[in-house]
Amino acid sequence: MQVEVRSQASPEAAAKPHFVERLPGLLVVLVLAMAAVPLGRLVPVVGGPVFGLVLGVLVGAVVPVLRGEWARPGYEFASKFLLQVSIVVLGTGLSLQQVAHVGVGSLPVMLGTLAIALGGAWLFGRLLGVRGDTQTLIGVGTAICGASAIAATTAAIEAKKSSVAYALATIFTFNVVAVLAFPPLGHLMGLGPEAFGLWAGTAVNDTSSVVAAGYAFSQEAGDHALVVKLTRSLMLVPIVLGLVILKSRRDNRNNTDSSRQKLPWRRMLPLFLVGFLVAAGLRTAGLVPDERQSDLALVGTFLITSALVGIGLSLRVGELRKAGWRPLGLGAILWVCVSLGSLGLQLATGTL
Repeated sequence: MQVEVRSQASPEAAAKPHFVERLPGLLVVLVLAMAAVPLGRLVPVVGGPVFGLVLGVLVGAVVPVLRGEWARPGYEFASKFLLQVSIVVLGTGLSLQQVAHVGVGSLPVMLGTLAIALGGAWLFGRLLGVRGDTQTLIGVGTAICGASAIAATTAAIEAKKSSVAYALATIFTFNVVAVLAFPPLGHLMGLGPEAFGLWAGTAVNDTSSVVAAGYAFSQEAGDHALVVKLTRSLMLVPIVLGLVILKSRRDNRNNTDSSRQKLPWRRMLPLFLVGFLVAAGLRTAGLVPDERQSDLALVGTFLITSALVGIGLSLRVGELRKAGWRPLGLGAILWVCVSLGSLGLQLATGTL
């Protein structure tokens, strides 16, 4: 009995210093996130996650002691675990009833722009020499829902921190351009509220920017754009699953024959994606009250911002200089292709 008691207690004893090791870095992350989230609410077109990444990079560069080994476990915990939890919480904002409300007529435009973004990332990424994680994250961020899609993909494929920074910077740049340019262009082209909402919902990257562009055009356009954007968010599940499977196969090809192994189901279907779907199901069933939506959205934003602060604190400024203008060039090409493609698909399907 004495041996059993000692063996049961030993994991707890081992877990305690592990948490203590994470705590100093995690406290730094949380303090910076508490500064970044209010900034994001003041300037929604930028958003808390982008502010979090920038603050992490700048503070880490100005105060080098914060990049010491003592803080690394906390940054890793934030950039991995908190990132996954944030995707689950964000799922509570997605009602499948809203998805059904979009209608079959909008699906060809949404699926078409998705194909344009992902296919364009593969083609133009190769031409520009933007490959690997950076190519994937810019493509998925443009195709689905900006920072949230980048976060989900990062959590699934364990993308390099420098690639996350490139992708977020690219998405942010064209979010700002879209919010400023889309409403006057929509009026100039004589688009109706639903047509503009579908255009903004499929061609603007981040949810906050979709809201800003849509409601700048009209109330009805903003409502429709938001529902289209939420529907696009569902594509996170098949896209991330596909990327996980591709990454596993690539890793197996790079291994020796003796070290190859089958992909466990937990890796093929990451638990945070299951949580995302469960959260959306609870919201659809009415088990997540409407009056809690703003609180949950704030929690999700805080978590994803904390994760990106951790990523920013782990980055070295020199790592961001290596790729030069090419990631931004890829983002520009994809943004133009998706924007024009959305209008073209609306014309082709008669929704414009």
